[in-house]
Amino acid sequence: MSVVRGTSLSNYPRLVAELGGDPVALLATAGIDLDAVGRHDVFVPLPRVVTAIESAADVTGTPDFGRRLAQLQGIEILGPVGVAARTAATVADALRIFENFLSAYSPVVSLRATIDSDPDRTFIEYLMIDPDLPPHPQGDELSLGVTLRVLRFLLGADYAPLSVHIPHEPLCDVEDYRRYFGCRPIFAERTMGFTIRSAELTRPLQRDKLAHDAVVQYLTAITSAEPRTIASVRTLVRQLLPSGTVTLDLIAEQLSLHPKALQRRLAADDTNFAAIIDDVRRERAERYLRDTRITLTHLARELGYAEQSVLTRSCHRWFGCGPAAYRKELQLN
Repeated sequence: MSVVRGTSLSNYPRLVAELGGDPVALLATAGIDLDAVGRHDVFVPLPRVVTAIESAADVTGTPDFGRRLAQLQGIEILGPVGVAARTAATVADALRIFENFLSAYSPVVSLRATIDSDPDRTFIEYLMIDPDLPPHPQGDELSLGVTLRVLRFLLGADYAPLSVHIPHEPLCDVEDYRRYFGCRPIFAERTMGFTIRSAELTRPLQRDKLAHDAVVQYLTAITSAEPRTIASVRTLVRQLLPSGTVTLDLIAEQLSLHPKALQRRLAADDTNFAAIIDDVRRERAERYLRDTRITLTHLARELGYAEQSVLTRSCHRWFGCGPAAYRKELQLN
């Protein structure tokens, strides 16, 4: 299952509430913890984010929900990737940062700039490489809206591309798209993104070489997954456990590693994949039993167990007693 940073839903609760919806209920239905919203240090399963965004548009009757949410987000949702981009020397350098490091925001998302058949034009393509995602027109428009805000951050608040390429038919009046993007919208496209003037790529930015080099070094480290392999694996396991799909192959894919390479790196740090999963489950079980009234059936699902009996056996191994007894013990202390 693909994942994305919790900042992808920044200001989602605010917008849903303003439109008369219940953001807590919509997030719960999508299987997203409210505490994860807006957090860069938390990964959220991308299909759940898609569900939350599409359902919000339906429930509130807002066909431009994705574009509205984009107006409440910007380059800051990308965390260090945004810092590296805005401290680059030119717009072209900033786009290369997105191309090289947007995987730190989501492993299935990337941005690519290619020269058009007309050398005076460049196409900036937004790619979301996950064929298993349900239809997500609102999510696509959110991505395009945020990309436009990033371009305007780099090129000026009044910047207008030459055209916007949208992979679905219009969800509302075409003129609304023209006003929003400030350019000609083209629908039902095979690729998603913007056509811009190639000359704009040479536009200088307010370069900060010291900050830029430091952030690029950090991004190189986390996207290669070398110095922080265990932390990266733990983060992904923590977010994917409730889906019941946590496997070595899946985690390795999210980190752009071969499964055997991931095993070698974990072994070099004196651990293994099974041990990390078990440790994350133990930590989460203890927190849920201490701080919540979650049912044991629900807890078993949150830990990725198919049956409650497996949770009971694990608690005996971890805590020396079953989950109900351990909860009582924690409440007495």
